[in-house]
Amino acid sequence: MNKTKTRYIVLDTETTGLNPEEGHRVIEIGCIEVISRKITGNRFHVYLNPDRDIDEGAVAVHGLSAQFLADKPRFPDVRDDFLRFVQGGELVIHNAPFDVGFLNAELARSGETRTLGDHCAITDTLVMARKKHPGQRNTLDALCKRYDIDNAHRELHGALLDAELLADVFLAMTGGQSSLMLEMEADTGTPTTSAEQNSPRPLRNYPALAVIRATPDEEATHRQRLEAIGKASGGRCMWPAEG
Repeated sequence: MNKTKTRYIVLDTETTGLNPEEGHRVIEIGCIEVISRKITGNRFHVYLNPDRDIDEGAVAVHGLSAQFLADKPRFPDVRDDFLRFVQGGELVIHNAPFDVGFLNAELARSGETRTLGDHCAITDTLVMARKKHPGQRNTLDALCKRYDIDNAHRELHGALLDAELLADVFLAMTGGQSSLMLEMEADTGTPTTSAEQNSPRPLRNYPALAVIRATPDEEATHRQRLEAIGKASGGRCMWPAEG
Protein backbone atom coordinates (compact mmCIF):
# COMPACT_ATOMS: atom_id res chain seq x y z
CA MET A 1 0.00 0.00 0.00
CA ASN A 2 1.48 3.35 -1.05
CA LYS A 3 1.64 6.06 1.56
CA THR A 4 1.29 9.69 0.56
CA LYS A 5 4.58 11.52 1.09
CA THR A 6 4.28 14.79 2.98
CA ARG A 7 5.41 17.76 0.90
CA TYR A 8 7.07 20.29 3.19
CA ILE A 9 7.66 23.89 2.08
CA VAL A 10 10.20 25.64 4.29
CA LEU A 11 9.36 29.36 4.16
CA ASP A 12 10.81 32.65 5.29
CA THR A 13 10.03 36.30 4.57
CA GLU A 14 11.67 39.68 4.93
CA THR A 15 9.59 42.77 5.63
CA THR A 16 9.68 46.56 5.82
CA GLY A 17 9.08 46.52 9.57
CA LEU A 18 7.64 44.54 12.44
CA ASN A 19 3.86 44.99 12.29
CA PRO A 20 1.56 44.48 9.28
CA GLU A 21 -1.21 46.30 11.16
CA GLU A 22 0.90 49.44 10.87
CA GLY A 23 1.08 49.08 7.09
CA HIS A 24 4.37 47.21 6.89
CA ARG A 25 4.78 44.92 3.90
CA VAL A 26 6.49 41.75 2.73
CA ILE A 27 9.50 42.48 0.51
CA GLU A 28 10.98 38.99 0.03
CA ILE A 29 9.56 35.45 0.06
CA GLY A 30 11.76 32.36 -0.02
CA CYS A 31 10.45 28.78 -0.14
CA ILE A 32 12.33 25.46 -0.28
CA GLU A 33 10.59 22.16 -1.07
CA VAL A 34 11.41 19.05 0.99
CA ILE A 35 10.03 15.59 0.14
CA SER A 36 11.11 12.29 1.71
CA ARG A 37 13.90 14.03 3.67
CA LYS A 38 15.34 15.48 0.48
CA ILE A 39 15.68 19.12 -0.49
CA THR A 40 14.37 18.61 -4.01
CA GLY A 41 15.71 21.73 -5.73
CA ASN A 42 12.20 23.07 -6.34
CA ARG A 43 11.89 26.55 -4.87
CA PHE A 44 9.95 29.80 -4.97
CA HIS A 45 11.82 33.06 -4.49
CA VAL A 46 10.80 36.62 -5.22
CA TYR A 47 11.61 40.18 -4.15
CA LEU A 48 8.67 42.59 -3.89
CA ASN A 49 8.14 46.32 -4.26
CA PRO A 50 6.35 47.43 -1.06
CA ASP A 51 5.35 50.90 -2.30
CA ARG A 52 6.50 52.37 1.01
CA ASP A 53 9.61 53.23 3.00
CA ILE A 54 11.57 50.54 4.83
CA ASP A 55 12.43 51.02 8.49
CA GLU A 56 16.13 51.64 9.10
CA GLY A 57 16.18 48.83 11.63
CA ALA A 58 14.79 46.41 9.04
CA VAL A 59 17.37 47.47 6.43
CA ALA A 60 20.10 46.80 9.00
CA VAL A 61 18.79 43.25 9.35
CA HIS A 62 18.26 42.24 5.70
CA GLY A 63 20.05 44.92 3.68
CA LEU A 64 17.20 45.39 1.19
CA SER A 65 16.75 49.01 0.12
CA ALA A 66 13.78 50.75 -1.47
CA GLN A 67 16.01 51.54 -4.44
CA PHE A 68 16.81 47.84 -5.02
CA LEU A 69 13.10 46.93 -4.76
CA ALA A 70 11.78 49.75 -6.95
CA ASP A 71 11.60 47.66 -10.15
CA LYS A 72 10.41 44.43 -8.50
CA PRO A 73 6.86 43.03 -8.84
CA ARG A 74 4.16 43.73 -6.28
CA PHE A 75 2.52 41.00 -4.21
CA PRO A 76 -0.67 40.80 -6.32
CA ASP A 77 1.54 40.11 -9.35
CA VAL A 78 2.97 36.95 -7.76
CA ARG A 79 0.10 35.91 -5.47
CA ASP A 80 -1.30 33.15 -7.68
CA ASP A 81 2.13 31.65 -8.38
CA PHE A 82 2.90 31.68 -4.66
CA LEU A 83 -0.40 30.01 -3.71
CA ARG A 84 0.05 27.35 -6.39
CA PHE A 85 3.50 26.57 -5.01
CA VAL A 86 2.37 26.11 -1.39
CA GLN A 87 -1.08 24.61 -2.10
CA GLY A 88 -1.69 21.37 -0.23
CA GLY A 89 1.77 21.27 1.37
CA GLU A 90 2.86 21.75 4.96
CA LEU A 91 4.63 25.05 5.59
CA VAL A 92 7.62 24.92 7.95
CA ILE A 93 8.33 28.37 9.42
CA HIS A 94 10.47 29.61 12.31
CA ASN A 95 8.27 31.85 14.48
CA ALA A 96 5.32 31.21 12.19
CA PRO A 97 2.92 33.87 13.59
CA PHE A 98 5.22 36.62 12.29
CA ASP A 99 5.48 35.42 8.68
CA VAL A 100 1.91 34.12 8.51
CA GLY A 101 0.55 37.39 9.86
CA PHE A 102 2.36 39.37 7.17
CA LEU A 103 1.37 36.98 4.37
CA ASN A 104 -2.27 36.94 5.47
CA ALA A 105 -2.24 40.75 5.41
CA GLU A 106 -0.84 40.67 1.86
CA LEU A 107 -3.43 38.12 0.78
CA ALA A 108 -6.27 40.19 2.21
CA ARG A 109 -4.91 43.36 0.64
CA SER A 110 -4.79 41.63 -2.75
CA GLY A 111 -8.44 40.56 -2.52
CA GLU A 112 -7.91 36.94 -1.44
CA THR A 113 -10.68 35.94 0.97
CA ARG A 114 -8.90 32.90 2.40
CA THR A 115 -5.92 32.87 4.76
CA LEU A 116 -2.66 31.00 4.29
CA GLY A 117 -3.85 28.30 6.69
CA ASP A 118 -6.77 27.58 4.36
CA HIS A 119 -4.32 26.62 1.61
CA CYS A 120 -1.85 24.50 3.59
CA ALA A 121 -0.90 23.21 7.03
CA ILE A 122 1.60 25.21 9.10
CA THR A 123 4.34 23.95 11.44
CA ASP A 124 6.30 26.32 13.69
CA THR A 125 9.91 25.17 14.21
CA LEU A 126 10.36 27.66 17.05
CA VAL A 127 7.67 25.83 19.01
CA MET A 128 9.33 22.52 18.10
CA ALA A 129 12.75 23.78 19.20
CA ARG A 130 11.46 25.13 22.53
CA LYS A 131 9.94 21.73 23.33
CA LYS A 132 13.09 19.88 22.26
CA HIS A 133 15.55 22.31 23.89
CA PRO A 134 13.73 23.99 26.81
CA GLY A 135 15.52 26.86 28.48
CA GLN A 136 18.01 27.28 25.63
CA ARG A 137 18.36 29.87 22.87
CA ASN A 138 16.41 28.71 19.84
CA THR A 139 17.09 31.37 17.24
CA LEU A 140 17.98 30.12 13.76
CA ASP A 141 21.64 30.95 14.37
CA ALA A 142 21.61 29.10 17.70
CA LEU A 143 20.01 26.05 16.12
CA CYS A 144 22.53 26.05 13.27
CA LYS A 145 25.32 26.00 15.85
CA ARG A 146 23.60 23.28 17.88
CA TYR A 147 23.17 21.02 14.85
CA ASP A 148 26.56 21.83 13.31
CA ILE A 149 25.07 23.53 10.23
CA ASP A 150 27.38 26.00 8.53
CA ASN A 151 25.85 29.49 8.52
CA ALA A 152 29.08 31.49 8.28
CA HIS A 153 27.82 33.07 5.05
CA ARG A 154 24.77 34.53 6.84
CA GLU A 155 26.02 38.06 7.38
CA LEU A 156 22.54 39.47 6.72
CA HIS A 157 19.12 37.87 6.88
CA GLY A 158 17.63 36.79 3.55
CA ALA A 159 14.39 34.89 2.98
CA LEU A 160 15.83 32.29 0.61
CA LEU A 161 19.07 31.84 2.56
CA ASP A 162 17.22 31.53 5.86
CA ALA A 163 14.74 29.05 4.32
CA GLU A 164 17.67 26.91 3.17
CA LEU A 165 19.25 26.97 6.63
CA LEU A 166 15.90 26.24 8.28
CA ALA A 167 15.38 23.26 5.96
CA ASP A 168 18.68 21.81 7.23
CA VAL A 169 17.70 22.56 10.84
CA PHE A 170 14.24 21.01 10.38
CA LEU A 171 15.70 17.81 8.94
CA ALA A 172 18.23 17.63 11.77
CA MET A 173 15.59 18.20 14.47
CA THR A 174 13.18 15.64 13.03
CA GLY A 175 15.93 13.13 12.29
CA GLY A 176 17.12 12.80 15.86
CA GLN A 177 20.72 13.50 14.90
CA SER A 178 23.05 16.21 16.16
CA SER A 179 24.63 16.71 12.75
CA LEU A 180 24.18 15.71 9.13
CA MET A 181 26.72 15.37 6.35
CA LEU A 182 25.46 17.87 3.80
CA GLU A 183 26.55 18.42 0.25
CA MET A 184 28.05 21.84 -0.34
CA GLU A 185 26.31 24.06 -2.84
CA ALA A 186 27.80 26.91 -4.83
CA ASP A 187 26.38 30.34 -4.12
CA THR A 188 27.15 33.23 -6.43
CA GLY A 189 25.77 35.77 -3.97
CA THR A 190 23.79 37.43 -6.76
CA PRO A 191 20.23 38.38 -5.73
CA THR A 192 17.60 36.20 -7.44
CA THR A 193 14.91 38.11 -9.31
CA SER A 194 11.28 37.10 -9.74
CA ALA A 195 12.09 35.69 -13.18
CA GLU A 196 14.37 33.12 -11.51
CA GLN A 197 11.80 31.75 -9.06
CA ASN A 198 11.43 27.95 -9.14
CA SER A 199 14.81 27.58 -10.90
CA PRO A 200 16.35 24.12 -10.38
CA ARG A 201 18.89 23.49 -7.63
CA PRO A 202 21.08 20.43 -6.99
CA LEU A 203 19.32 17.56 -5.23
CA ARG A 204 20.53 17.05 -1.69
CA ASN A 205 20.15 13.54 -0.28
CA TYR A 206 19.98 13.19 3.47
CA PRO A 207 21.04 9.83 4.95
CA ALA A 208 18.35 7.39 5.98
CA LEU A 209 18.05 6.91 9.73
CA ALA A 210 20.18 4.02 11.01
CA VAL A 211 18.38 0.85 12.20
CA ILE A 212 20.37 -0.99 14.90
CA ARG A 213 18.96 -4.43 15.67
CA ALA A 214 19.44 -6.31 18.94
CA THR A 215 21.83 -9.28 19.04
CA PRO A 216 20.49 -12.75 20.02
CA ASP A 217 22.07 -12.36 23.49
CA GLU A 218 20.40 -8.96 23.93
CA GLU A 219 17.03 -10.40 22.84
CA ALA A 220 17.39 -13.27 25.36
CA THR A 221 18.23 -10.82 28.15
CA HIS A 222 15.24 -8.68 27.12
CA ARG A 223 12.87 -11.68 27.29
CA GLN A 224 14.18 -12.66 30.72
CA ARG A 225 13.61 -9.12 31.97
CA LEU A 226 10.03 -9.07 30.66
CA GLU A 227 9.33 -12.44 32.27
CA ALA A 228 10.57 -11.07 35.60
CA ILE A 229 8.39 -7.97 35.23
CA GLY A 230 5.40 -10.19 34.38
CA LYS A 231 5.85 -12.31 37.49
CA ALA A 232 6.41 -9.28 39.75
CA SER A 233 3.30 -7.52 38.39
CA GLY A 234 1.00 -10.51 38.55
CA GLY A 235 0.87 -10.87 34.78
CA ARG A 236 0.17 -7.19 34.09
CA CYS A 237 3.30 -6.53 31.99
CA MET A 238 2.32 -4.50 28.91
CA TRP A 239 4.87 -6.26 26.67
CA PRO A 240 4.79 -10.06 26.24
CA ALA A 241 8.12 -11.82 26.65
CA GLU A 242 7.63 -14.10 23.65
CA GLY A 243 7.83 -12.95 20.01
